[in-house]
Amino acid sequence: MKILVIDDDQGLRRSLTLILEEGGHSVVLASDGKEGLAVADNEAPELILCDVRMPQMDGLEFLERYRKDGGKALIIVMTAYGNMELAVQAMKAGAYDYIPKPFGADEVLLTIKKAEEREELGAEVGRLRAEVSADRRFGDIIARSPAMVRALETASKVAPHKSPVLLTGESGTGKELMARLIHRESDRVDHPFIPVNCGAIPETLLESEFFGYMKGAFTGADQHKEGLFEAAQGGTLFLDEVGELPPPLQVKLLRSLQDGQIRRLGGTQSTEVDVRIVSATNRDLEAAVHDGDFRQDFYYRLAVIRIHLPPLRERSEAIPDLVNSLIVRLQSRLNVKVDSISPQAMKLLLAYPWPGNIRELENVLEQVMVVSEGGRLEEDIVAGRLSQTHIARDVTYASDDLSVKRRSAELERQLIQKALERTGGNRSKAGLLLELSPRALRYKIQDYGLD
Repeated sequence: MKILVIDDDQGLRRSLTLILEEGGHSVVLASDGKEGLAVADNEAPELILCDVRMPQMDGLEFLERYRKDGGKALIIVMTAYGNMELAVQAMKAGAYDYIPKPFGADEVLLTIKKAEEREELGAEVGRLRAEVSADRRFGDIIARSPAMVRALETASKVAPHKSPVLLTGESGTGKELMARLIHRESDRVDHPFIPVNCGAIPETLLESEFFGYMKGAFTGADQHKEGLFEAAQGGTLFLDEVGELPPPLQVKLLRSLQDGQIRRLGGTQSTEVDVRIVSATNRDLEAAVHDGDFRQDFYYRLAVIRIHLPPLRERSEAIPDLVNSLIVRLQSRLNVKVDSISPQAMKLLLAYPWPGNIRELENVLEQVMVVSEGGRLEEDIVAGRLSQTHIARDVTYASDDLSVKRRSAELERQLIQKALERTGGNRSKAGLLLELSPRALRYKIQDYGLD
């Protein structure tokens, strides 16, 4: 990925160059927003890291000018902790994310990787083209499987309304992409879409992040701070990994959702907020409610509309399209000659259950494309990569049995068996490893005769 770094600090530019090049990216530099516009026009970067405070032209002005000129690159702003208000303004103006200073190399690369994955996932699904009359479209997503068709039909119906939506599904199934599409198809499209990973924020900071705080509210609060609710005013607040929120904060969020009002920490006055809540989880929240780990009243407030995104193994008819589009994109990014896949290799991919979903599929393709010596991915190199997993290691890809259903069922049975062996037969722990609810695991154990 080509990345433009805009910062007036020469030392920081040098450090970021080393970090980014070490991460496999190409880097171009600019010392302020004015120079950044010229470099962006000439170099066409895919992502821009831009400081907020700079001489000549600051980050906010650069962002406004760049978008006005038609610039499409992802923009991540860099700002000191004391300038977080500027970061929020930048996100409202179209920035994709922000990184607080000081930051480490891992934090920078992880933020860029997440942004890249989100855009790539959207591009993958958006490039799918209808091949049969049963295809259904919503935004950039095309579905063929009945489960995905139902999910998209529900999303298209609820998008214009304010009702909270809960998206469920395994990691990597595209829950954030669906949330962005719901926002884009609503009348809130001209207002912010603010994503927040509820599991990534320290519990001690959650309340101040959501509600903001007043100057003097606590030690270190030397200025007023706008919270996520205020930042998302008029738009959509996406609560990813909502199942990780601690019960005390669930109570406070529930009250805010019911009243439509928030109060900053240390404040005495409430502020009305108009925010649509779309949340997502890979946990079985109904089971969590039953076990007392998640508040029932909060769950029912979030799950007014529930949309389940099926895993890739349940919509395997999408795999050929995904594989072909991924090959095209990876071919350019990796600078390799691979441009196709053999029918035998495709059958192996169709038979694999993809516990990591689209992300895992991309990971596998990238690895085999890098080491492939021909222009086509063949059966042996794909089988070799899949055999490195504890699932595929036990499967013999016999030429006389290419049934996708039988292969998928066998792979699932082996996965459940290995999880039970690893946990000494403890079904609760096995369910956590498999990301299955206790009820679903019980049924599958019975179906596969693993009692």
